[in-house]
Parts: sequence; structure tokens; C-alpha cells
Amino acid sequence: MTDFSSYFLMNAEDAAEYSKIQLNYFSPDADLEQTEIGDGNLNYIFRIRDRKTGKSVVIKQAGHTARISDEFKVSPDRNRIEYEKLKMENELVPGLVPLVYHYNEVMNCLAMEDLSDHVIMRNELCEHKIFPRFADHISTYMANTLLLISDAVIDHKKKKEIVNRFINPDLCEITEDLVYTEPFNDINKRNNVFPPNSDFISREIYSDKKLLLETAKMKFDFMCNAQSLIHGDLHTGSIFVTRDSTKIIDPEFAFFGPAGYDIGNIIANLIFAWANAETTMEDETARKEYTRWLEETIIDVLNMFVSKWKELWKERVSEVSATYEGFDTWYLGRILRDTAGVTGLELCRRIIGIAQVKDITSIASTEKRLRAERLCLRTAKRCIFERDTITTPEQYLNIVRWAAEK
Repeated sequence: MTDFSSYFLMNAEDAAEYSKIQLNYFSPDADLEQTEIGDGNLNYIFRIRDRKTGKSVVIKQAGHTARISDEFKVSPDRNRIEYEKLKMENELVPGLVPLVYHYNEVMNCLAMEDLSDHVIMRNELCEHKIFPRFADHISTYMANTLLLISDAVIDHKKKKEIVNRFINPDLCEITEDLVYTEPFNDINKRNNVFPPNSDFISREIYSDKKLLLETAKMKFDFMCNAQSLIHGDLHTGSIFVTRDSTKIIDPEFAFFGPAGYDIGNIIANLIFAWANAETTMEDETARKEYTRWLEETIIDVLNMFVSKWKELWKERVSEVSATYEGFDTWYLGRILRDTAGVTGLELCRRIIGIAQVKDITSIASTEKRLRAERLCLRTAKRCIFERDTITTPEQYLNIVRWAAEK
């Protein structure tokens, strides 16, 4: 019998044994079944279930390299970061994240609530499903997590202590490389460009010196602005949904960075869903109905976030300087500027870089995929260049529609 006193990379059977020995979660006579369910870029995820009772748990273990590529050497401490972030989020936004039960620093693994009654949002958007409560849920999540763990609300010394716990250099380096750098120059030759789009990307992205300058500015903002405890990888593949429920998962990239990073990722991934629907749905009535819902969702996400953020600001801000007249408007303006810029970055990196999205790669027709990719890239450039003036969701939609007509 394994005692789990030293680290090794588990398989599904090991995870089941771990649940018996380490978790005290199942009864001694439990009849366990185990399945590896993770297909992400970084970790190993197992579902352990008692056949007798249906009781289940998910165990997530971190390896010393990323699953997407052995080139990425990543600290397994990321699971400790995820565990602590989820514990904090369960206090700030109960019901919007999975419960966490246990963390083991030797095995670099955590145990959490099984969300098998939910589905990955990206997959459902690619099937053109509608989630009427998503905008309300995600805006609540972002407003609470991004404002309530910031210098505007909590004691500065306490905030700095939390910053220290969430120093996350390995995963920040992945973001700095894969989001801010490589999609715009392919320095490490890791980009995954769709061959028919190669000339367009070389001309419109790699060769655009003004664009490169703006991405450099944003990269340094990302590295230097310890504004909020961000999720750091908030996209539709990190969200589980049902029609009436939303669960945000996988905050292993969490660190203190610009709040707009999380919001921009959500907007960009809704635009990916829009591009997929616009280019693949044959029935005109169904296409218009679905893209209209996505547009309304983008509007609601941003408007609800701003409204909830303003209310929280009035109720919870404790830093005296933050109460000066006009400061709230300036602070929110910075967030919205960063949101627009990150929307553009995410649209570029998921088209050009190594970590791409099913919304685009699943488009079978070369002609339709080219149209979707260029729609996203044209939208991206305008979001980056015009980020200082994009303050409303309608501006995003105007840009997307403009790009769709090019």
C-alpha cells in the first residue's frame, strides 16, 4: 500500500487509493471507481466515485511540467495557489466556485467538489447553447473578487501579505510569453498558425511595429500593476455551467495583476463564440438569434460588472485616498482600458499562439475558418489601438460587426 509520503505522479488507481488513505472522504466499505477526466494544458485530474452511494470527489495533481509541452517547467506550487484562491472565493462569491476540501503539499494535489452535473461552457457555446444567467453570475464573480481583494478595500499590510502568498512566477512567465510576446513575433517558434492565414498574420501582426509597441506597453502593465488578485486564466474553458448555474474553476494562474485582465478574457472568449456562430450556423434565423444573445451577453457582462463594482465601491472602500472625489471614475477607467487591451491580446494569442480554442479550430471549412480568424484579428487590433477610448460594450460590438464585414 502506498503511503504518499513522497511525491510521484499518480494515475487513476493511485488517486483512488489516495482518496481512501488521505481524505477520509469515503466510508471504509466504499466501492470506488476512478476515471482520469482532465484534458487541460497543465494538470492531471481524476474523479473518484463510490458506486454504492454516488458520492464523489475530484482530485487534481500538478506535475513539474505542463501537459501541453515539456518545454514549460512549472512549479507544482500552483495547486496550493489554486486551493487558497478557491477558499477565498468561496467566502466572496459562494456558489460560483467549487468547494475545496483538502490540499497536500507533498503530493501537490487538492481535493474538490465534483462538478460532473455541469459542462464546460466553451463546448456548449460551440453547440450554440444559451445560458441566461451567465452574465449575472460572471459579473458578480468579477466585481467581488477583483475589488474586495485590492488596496482600495483591505489593509495595505494585509494585502502585501496576500501578495506574497500568491507570487506565481512560473505561471506568470507562461502568460508573459504566450499572451504578450510570442503571438506578435514568434520568437520561440511555438506559434501554431493556420497555414492559409500565414501571410495575413505576417503582414498584419508580425510586421506591424505600432502594434508591437502597444503590446510591449501592456506587457509591462501586466508585470508591474499589482492591482487585484486576478484569476489569471478566466476563459470559457475554465467555466462549468448548467442553464441556471455557473462555476468558475482553475484559478492556478492567480496572482496580483491588472483587474482588466480577467474581464478582457471573458469578452474575448464571447467574441470567439460569436465568430464561430457567425461563420458556421447555416440557418439565418437561428444564427441571428444566437449572435444576438451573445451580443446581449457581452453588453450585460460589462454593464453589470460596472454597476456592481460601483455599488461595492460605495459600500466597501476603506482607503481614505480612494474616497476623494473623482478617484473612483479614474480607477474604473483604468480597469476598462486594460479590459479592452486584454480583449485584443486574447483574440490574437488564441488564433496565433500555441494554446488555441475549439471555437475556431473546430471550423472545418478553410474559407469559414479564415473568415473567423481574420474577424478576430481585426477586432483585436482595434481593441488594442483604441483601448483608451473603449468604455462601453456597444463599442466592442461595433468593432466586431465592422470586422465581420471586411
